[in-house]
Amino acid sequence: MILISHRGNIDGVKPIRENSPEYILEAMSLGYDVEIDVWKVDDKWFLGHDEPEYAIQEVFLHKEGLWCHAKNLSALEALLALRIHCFWHQKDCYTLTSNGFIWAYPGKPLTNGSICVMPERYSAETYDFSTCTGICSDKIGYFKELINET
Repeated sequence: MILISHRGNIDGVKPIRENSPEYILEAMSLGYDVEIDVWKVDDKWFLGHDEPEYAIQEVFLHKEGLWCHAKNLSALEALLALRIHCFWHQKDCYTLTSNGFIWAYPGKPLTNGSICVMPERYSAETYDFSTCTGICSDKIGYFKELINET
């Protein structure tokens, strides 16, 4: 099971730290993959959810275990050209990542190869996680414990 921290969060939403490089690296040091929000503006890379907030170098994006959510078309085009694991979505029920995973919008049915996104927004206890390949959550620490108990 792939466990993916949403923007670096492990035990709940921390908006002040989300998408900051330090926060992402902390989550990765604990063994989690991390979904990050990536922008490319004027040939410069940034992290940030609603806007480009944290300037980063391209080398950061090559780290194993990052799931790059392209936030603008420039970022998507460049990430694909660099063969960095990425995806684009808004409110699609499903989208395919560049590595072939099915990114399932919160609350949508799961299938083999899919990533269950934000199960805490719905009745997480009712999900059959055996039908998916991974989970992306702001509370990924909780889901790690839940999966290890079963």
